[in-house]
Formats: sequence, structure tokens, C-alpha cells
Amino acid sequence: QVQLVESGGGLVQAGGSLRLSCAASGRTSSSYAMGWFRQAPGKEREFVAAINWSGSYTTYADFVKGRFTISRNNAMITVYLQMNSLKAEDTAVYYCAADLSVASLQTGGNNYWGQGTQVTVSS
Repeated sequence: QVQLVESGGGLVQAGGSLRLSCAASGRTSSSYAMGWFRQAPGKEREFVAAINWSGSYTTYADFVKGRFTISRNNAMITVYLQMNSLKAEDTAVYYCAADLSVASLQTGGNNYWGQGTQVTVSS
């Protein structure tokens, strides 16, 4: 089992920045790919970004490329999502996820999930 706890959400004005953190614990959690999904009201959960276990590979959804950066600290088993140039449409609950690979994480089907953190961007 892998436990994930997110933090760092909040209210920010459009154009501003936030950094989300996700602390992982549990068996072999440092060897998992980790990533972020989001779910806006009335919409399905969607993939945002992912990073492999070593941090050498990252991938992003097109709608965040150039604005969001995912990184990880394996000593602390924490993954971060730096969100810049935020837009009102980025408003959502952001979920941390973990799975054995980036490819499997992106499908969303077998992930471990955090409880989510609310990000609200005011226009």
C-alpha cells in the first residue's frame, strides 16, 4: 500500500502561482511513478502531469505545457507541481497519484490516490 497526502492548494488570482506537494509513504513508494490529475465541477477527472521514479522523465497534458512543472524529491518521497500563469479554467480539485509506471499511471485505472486539494483561480 502507498499513502499519498497532498498540500498547497488555495485561492489565487489569475496569472498567479501555486505549488502543490504530495508526500508519499508506504512500501517501496520511492520506486513508483507519481503524478497529478484534476477534476473540475461537473467534469471527469483528467490527467495533468507525471514523473517517473527517478525523475528523469516527465510528461504533461497539452493544456499545462509551459505553465506547470512536475518534480520529485526521492529522499523525502515527495512530488511537487509548480503551477504558474494560472487561469480560471485551472480551478479544480487536484489529486496526487502513484503507480508502477508513467504509462499505467496515465490510464488512471490502477492508481493509488490522495484525498485531493482544492485549487481556485479567480479571474
